[in-house]
Amino acid sequence: MTTTTEGGWNLPISERELAQLTREMQDAHQETLPAMRASATDLAEELRARGAGGPRDAGRRRFLLGAGGAAAAVVLAACSSSKSSSSPSATAGSSMPASGAASGVYTGDLKVVALATALENQAVGAYQTALDAAKNGKLGTVPPAVADFITTAMAQHTDHAKAWNAVLTGAGKPAIMDVPLSNQADTVAALGKATSVGDVAKLALMLEDQAAQTYLFATYNVTSPAGIATAATIAPVEAMHAAILNYVLGQYPVPNDFLPVDKAASPTLLTV
Repeated sequence: MTTTTEGGWNLPISERELAQLTREMQDAHQETLPAMRASATDLAEELRARGAGGPRDAGRRRFLLGAGGAAAAVVLAACSSSKSSSSPSATAGSSMPASGAASGVYTGDLKVVALATALENQAVGAYQTALDAAKNGKLGTVPPAVADFITTAMAQHTDHAKAWNAVLTGAGKPAIMDVPLSNQADTVAALGKATSVGDVAKLALMLEDQAAQTYLFATYNVTSPAGIATAATIAPVEAMHAAILNYVLGQYPVPNDFLPVDKAASPTLLTV
């Protein structure tokens, strides 16, 4: 049974179904937390060693590219709603410049880590804005199951941001606590114009697709083995967020052989 809210917006699936999907999303997140935190710690240590002239573990990178990266692609494909059949290797050159070309405070793989942190902060801010708008009655009646999904997804993005910031500070770089992205003003403006849960869901889906595809792209392009592992651990959870939002919008997620990366964010979005 669908739920009709003020303003005529309909939740296409039942609240019970949405609640179940949210529980499954949270279970997946909890299962990945230990591996995510461990790989983030390894990444910080690896980047510190590299800064001191330490060697790269090329053998482990090859293993992760073959196993971790491939596994991420398979899991993400199962959650994908895109109808594109482009593989990461086919579109990578046009989506994100090589991390070695980055400059400034965050260089090399740290540029990608900084981008990931900013994207997570952006998602947290977007979901918090949605909750505030709902509390103030700007979105009409918000079904409890939708509010629970938003709260859960926001908490998961917070966990991911903490993991990435631990990498930055562990490597001797400043943490990113805000959203230093050139598209942030447009995102905030779009959220301010939202008048229904459907409007918010469309914007959130855009952010979730961007995050999932950015992480998938990172598994094929960062040079750090631990960086690949961290991205590969987080990416499937982001893809689950996107899949559930598709259900909320009445769009059945259609699995793909490969998740595309045409929506992957570029480090050029960073304003730091």
